[in-house]
Amino acid sequence: MLTIRILGTGCASCDNLHREVINTLAELNIAADVRHERNVAEFYKYGVAATPALVINGEVKAAGRVPSKREIVEWVKAAG
Repeated sequence: MLTIRILGTGCASCDNLHREVINTLAELNIAADVRHERNVAEFYKYGVAATPALVINGEVKAAGRVPSKREIVEWVKAAG
């Protein structure tokens, strides 16, 4: 099963990324363990200084921006 972490303190962009990930997974009919991590200590574990960040299976895919839906689809398919 995929593990997906959205790293962010709860800003609008972080929430938008979380929503986009959930919607994309539903459209692709892919199950994943998705968590929105708001604890800054978790950010440092991944070496992330800018949020929002998207981590798939332990690999930082994007930081400091909301990736496009196309990017999310590509990353999820490649990881799954």
